[in-house]
Amino acid sequence: MAGRRVWESLPAIVQILAAVAAAYSIAHWGLGHAVPLLAITVTINSLGFTRDARPVRVAETVLGILLGVALGDALALLVGHGVWQLVVVLAVVLVVGRAVSANPAFAVAAAVPSAIVVMLPPPAGGPFSYTLDAFVGGVVALVATALIPRDPRRAAARDGRALFSVLEESTGSIVDGLADADPAAAELALTRLRRAQPLVDAWGTSLDSALSVARISPWVHRHLPELRRGARVLGGADLAVRHLRTIARRSEFLVRDGRPRPELAGLVSQLAAGIRLLGAEQGDPELAGAARAELSHLAVRLDPRAVVPGAPVTDVAILLLLRPLVVDLLDASGLDPDAARALLPPVA
Repeated sequence: MAGRRVWESLPAIVQILAAVAAAYSIAHWGLGHAVPLLAITVTINSLGFTRDARPVRVAETVLGILLGVALGDALALLVGHGVWQLVVVLAVVLVVGRAVSANPAFAVAAAVPSAIVVMLPPPAGGPFSYTLDAFVGGVVALVATALIPRDPRRAAARDGRALFSVLEESTGSIVDGLADADPAAAELALTRLRRAQPLVDAWGTSLDSALSVARISPWVHRHLPELRRGARVLGGADLAVRHLRTIARRSEFLVRDGRPRPELAGLVSQLAAGIRLLGAEQGDPELAGAARAELSHLAVRLDPRAVVPGAPVTDVAILLLLRPLVVDLLDASGLDPDAARALLPPVA
């Protein structure tokens, strides 16, 4: 686990080291500041190891730190350095930080460097030298976000695989529940699907971060179409989680009578195959279109009169719940929603 964390953090480590070296060089040799502590501190804190590497997030952190350093510099000129001065500066910075941004982290980002400014001796370079160092660090951090980006697709791909793994396991449990009249299997599917929302949120965060970096970075801009397809698939997967929760709940209630439903199990099994292919397409371009073909074939089969003729309404309800789910997944695969709906047999 420790080795995996380090391996996954290597791009961030390389980015931070390169940015720190650049910030130090500019402030030390370019501006003549002997110890450009704030340039280094701002660079590290702005980039960090956070999952959210969006430029707007980095910019927000930079602005918070610059605000804190500038206020610290200005107030230190007025009140000097010392314990009570530290308290006064922190009070002002925290109040201003909370007023400027609704994000509590913004005020904290501003407070820490302001405390450093007040605790350090007056800079040899004159008033606002610390602010200038912080500005250098902030600019370098923003430039590093674009020119030395972390791989924007790695985290997104990993989060996508995790979500589709849960979807595959869940649909498999629904199939088992319907085929074997096993309420426990359907209940297991529901339990698994309840774990899916954090995975949806994680994939959304990593994709949003990747898209933001790809829009400004010349090195990864070419991956924008791929990332936008991933965002479309995420939307379908999110809806699939919601639909499957309802289907699992209905299935668990339905099979309590001990009667297997092989016809419905067959439909959900084909759905599981389509979901598996949709997830596999994200990492294998050669599979492009396979999920759409599988789900299209399933869509034309979703006719209650053909699959479960004369079945009670409780059985038909499961099939009817599959119809909007298949349309959403076909939309995620790239098929126009109207064309997807047109594949469904009419329901009298």
